[in-house]
Amino acid sequence: MTTTVSANRKGDRRERELVNALDEAGFAVMRAPASGSATERELPDVLAGDGETFYAIEAKSSAGDPIYLTGEEVEALLFFARNFGAKARIAVRFDREDWFFFHPGDLYTTDAGSYRVKKEKALADGTDFPEFVGETEKVTLAEVGEGDGTGDDADGIDPETEERRTILEAVRDGHMPVEDALDVL
Repeated sequence: MTTTVSANRKGDRRERELVNALDEAGFAVMRAPASGSATERELPDVLAGDGETFYAIEAKSSAGDPIYLTGEEVEALLFFARNFGAKARIAVRFDREDWFFFHPGDLYTTDAGSYRVKKEKALADGTDFPEFVGETEKVTLAEVGEGDGTGDDADGIDPETEERRTILEAVRDGHMPVEDALDVL
C-alpha cells in the first residue's frame, strides 16, 4: 500500500507541475477535481486552453518503465474531449525528462487493447512542451536530411503531400477524429 500511496502522490505532484507549466505558458488551466479517483464521471486530469485551442489531457508519469493506459481511460478521454469541444492529448513524463504530448491515435496499442508509450518513443516522436505551447516547432534529423531543398524528397514525393496522406489514413483507421485532422490540415 505504501508504494501505491507514494506513486499516487508522485502522480498528483506531476499533474500539478504540468498545470503550473501550462499556466506559466499563458494557458487558462485547471486540474480536474477528483481526477484519478473513482467517480461516477470519467474526467481528464487537466483541462487547458489558450482562447483558440482547448485540450483535455490525461497525464501519466514513470521512473523509466513504459507508461500504460487502459483502453477505457483512452475511450473516456476521447469521449469527454469530443463532447467538451477539446482536443484529446496524452501527456507523459519520464524522470529527468520534460513533458511530451501525443494524440491517443499515435500511441502503440497492445493486443489486450491497452495503450503504451516507451521513453524512446516519447523522446523521438512526442510533441515536446515548447512545441505544445507554441513556442517552437519540432524538426527531426530525418527532416533536416531530406531532399535537396526543392520540397521534394529523393523519391519525388512532396513531404507535405505525404503528411496529408498520413493524416487522412489516421482518420480512415479511426485513430484521429475528423476535427483534429481539420486542425492539422
